[in-house]
Amino acid sequence: MSVKYIEDESKFVLETQNSLYVLQILYDKFPVHLYYGSKDDLSGLAYVNPYKSFSPYFEQYGINYSPDVGMAEYSYFGSGDFRVTPLRIKNKNGDSVTHFTYKAYRIFDGRCDLQGLPFAAADGNTQTLELILKDSVSGCEIGLYYTVFEKEDVISRYVRVTNNSDSPVKIEKLMSLMLDLPSCEYDMISLYGAHNAERNFQRVPLFHGVQSVMSRRGASSHQYNPFIAICDKKTTERQGDVYGFNFVYSGDFLDEVDVDQTGNTRIQIGLGSENFTWLLESGQSFMSPEAVMTYSSCGLGGMSSNFHRFVREHILPPEPFERRPVVLNTWEACYFNIDEREMLRFAKSAADAGIDMLVMDDGWFGARNNDKAGLGDWYVNRDKFKNGLKSFVDSVKAYGIKFGIWIEPEMVNPDSDLYRAHPDWCIRCAGRESTLSRNQLVLDMSNPKVLEYLKDSFAKSFDGVGIDYFKWDMNRHMSEVGSPALAPERQGETAYRYMLGVYDLYRWFNEHFPNAMIENCSGGGGRYDLGMMKYCTQIWTSDNTWPKKRMKIQYSSTLAYPPCVMSCHVSNPHNVCENPDELKYRWHVALNGPLGYEMHLPNASEIIKDTVKEQVKKYREYEHLILRGEFHRILSPFDSNYYAYYFTNAEHTEFLLSFEQSYGESPVKLTLSMPEAEVGTRYTDTVSGDEYSGRMLADGITIKTKEKDPYSVMWHFVRND
Repeated sequence: MSVKYIEDESKFVLETQNSLYVLQILYDKFPVHLYYGSKDDLSGLAYVNPYKSFSPYFEQYGINYSPDVGMAEYSYFGSGDFRVTPLRIKNKNGDSVTHFTYKAYRIFDGRCDLQGLPFAAADGNTQTLELILKDSVSGCEIGLYYTVFEKEDVISRYVRVTNNSDSPVKIEKLMSLMLDLPSCEYDMISLYGAHNAERNFQRVPLFHGVQSVMSRRGASSHQYNPFIAICDKKTTERQGDVYGFNFVYSGDFLDEVDVDQTGNTRIQIGLGSENFTWLLESGQSFMSPEAVMTYSSCGLGGMSSNFHRFVREHILPPEPFERRPVVLNTWEACYFNIDEREMLRFAKSAADAGIDMLVMDDGWFGARNNDKAGLGDWYVNRDKFKNGLKSFVDSVKAYGIKFGIWIEPEMVNPDSDLYRAHPDWCIRCAGRESTLSRNQLVLDMSNPKVLEYLKDSFAKSFDGVGIDYFKWDMNRHMSEVGSPALAPERQGETAYRYMLGVYDLYRWFNEHFPNAMIENCSGGGGRYDLGMMKYCTQIWTSDNTWPKKRMKIQYSSTLAYPPCVMSCHVSNPHNVCENPDELKYRWHVALNGPLGYEMHLPNASEIIKDTVKEQVKKYREYEHLILRGEFHRILSPFDSNYYAYYFTNAEHTEFLLSFEQSYGESPVKLTLSMPEAEVGTRYTDTVSGDEYSGRMLADGITIKTKEKDPYSVMWHFVRND
């Protein structure tokens, strides 16, 4: 049992393989938080109320319980808790004060489905705790859910709000997760960035007051990722306590960390309040998106391993193919300048190099000769493909390779047949000018008519064509957020309903094209989140394919997400690089995730073609480690001029070790250790043929940096049987 109730103490214990989470019902009314961490002796665990003057309290309990101090499981706006609170509901009286008290509990196998939302799949070991709380004045009831994924050391949190009153109420803020920790001696880790510079690593000390990470862009965004971590100040890659948090959602979000007057720390993740309200009618319920948390005493690497296992086992869709395809994408080589003849040249060159799939990027549809026209008109451009899409795809597949295609369903150009027919199908506020971004507007995915049009368009264009892969892009953020399809009192629901529409269309693609995989993209990694990963096998990590920049992006991405989702391409778009060593460097960097290529391979020299062919062949020797192996970071490119990491299998009989240097420098010696290596055995590096003892690998092999850049080296160690 991963969830237990200790009746005589009114305590609930949630247990994973390496952690415990304990809460208590105080005075039969108030859910309070007691503990989250390693499996220590909890016999003396009790609630402490560090009362402070000016803190409100209930007369019957005196200063033994105040909502303003101590550690709570969930808190409420206006209830006497002056810290950040996760829930605000405006009731029929016009105020937004609620105070929920405990009513009942339920422990059950499996989990609650979140209708319309992505969520982690349960397995045979999954259990859920449901706490029911009621506010007598507003007539609302909430359900707090704790779903335990025992083997992955992950607990997910989500909240249901039910309006049992006879009048509508408005949800003004709803956070899926709240956690109070009894200290503030922590650092906070977050991932910030921009387009072409996603997920930069940031680690800063907590301070008194509120630190927040958020998106109000209608997408999880390039600028701030929903993932955060809280760790001891001395935590390293291998040692120290760390708490990791993430959100299974792809739209606006809010992560809040509040250090209070008592020195406690409160962490919250959810929908926030800036771009979210929800009018809840009498008798209706609203379920929040899912948030997830993990604890590890084994440093940042331990936290990452927990999340990696969790995403692979409970988030990602089933693999659509026997092996993940190596792709040749046409964007950087061709942009919009494509036609059937040119694409068939790409198909032949891909097949000759052993590449599995041609991905035809933008420019195949409508009047799409640049980024100013055509979005929304999802029919093939007959000037470029005279015999239609099916005939062309059949010709591609005659080379023995798969075929993928680029789409951007959520967007529309003003210069398009769709916009001219339905200008009211865009996100917009009544009476206001809609600003453009990248020459496009955002379709109103909250409008069922828009979804119906898109499904019909893609079915007409793609049914019977045999497409194996969709690259789904989303190339602008939302401004002037409103929906002509919604009533005035529901305009605050637009952004959230938009995401429900997006998820609906993703599910339709998964069901309508069950043999195809989806790679998500939002100008690169602008929706690199767990919500997208529920429907997409992998995500385009960044539009920035320069390897020296990619090192940092890829390093930070692995903190919260497994390498198997991180689409990594060798970029040489106009074949400017003829040096095999430079191509090897770019390939080494790309081997941090599933492999692909961005280059004009048909026009490449024989040196480039031969190099690519050999790279694809070698990748096949390593891909099982990259896609399914354990991943361990050694050196951070944010701390130094280098990035080093390795993959290993579960038995630790095989290691793929990579070292990459960004820029030349005076030579220094570095040690790269793999503690999981079996010290009493020997390993052979299949790259060089050299033999190493397990002790040498565990203690660390020595490498000397170079004065000249670029420089990289890779080892593939296989245990001698």
